[in-house]
Amino acid sequence: MNKTSLMVKIDDTIEDIYCFRNIRSLKRPLIGTDVPAGFPSPAQDYIEEYLDLNEHLISHPSATYFVKVEGYSMINAGIHPGDILIVDKAVEPIHKKIVIAIVDGELTVKRLLSEKGKWYLMPENPEFPMVEITGDMDFIIWGVVTYSLHKTE
Repeated sequence: MNKTSLMVKIDDTIEDIYCFRNIRSLKRPLIGTDVPAGFPSPAQDYIEEYLDLNEHLISHPSATYFVKVEGYSMINAGIHPGDILIVDKAVEPIHKKIVIAIVDGELTVKRLLSEKGKWYLMPENPEFPMVEITGDMDFIIWGVVTYSLHKTE
């Protein structure tokens, strides 16, 4: 990932923006058995194939970028501070999709909602207000969030 010269800290939700640059594939071993989340089962210690994360996470390479999240407005959607979001500009921003938007010059990540002919940007934390998208706003959707990457503890 190359960090672009654009660094934005608006609405306490976006920290950095990164471009996607697929220089080479990065194939890692995929173990040939599912890992049970319930009761343990005997391990099958063999590699079935190699998995390239670019093939699974990036559908439209030329339309994909990454943003680093800062803040808690999307915490109930599983998006935490420090997460890296994979954003695809080629995906249609429809009702209930999580989007990266610019509202009056401010960059934010929110859920896009349509209700009774009106559009809203909805946080996933009750401590943050919902924003109605109106005609007098300078508004653009920059892309749809397709994945959120975060460390487990």
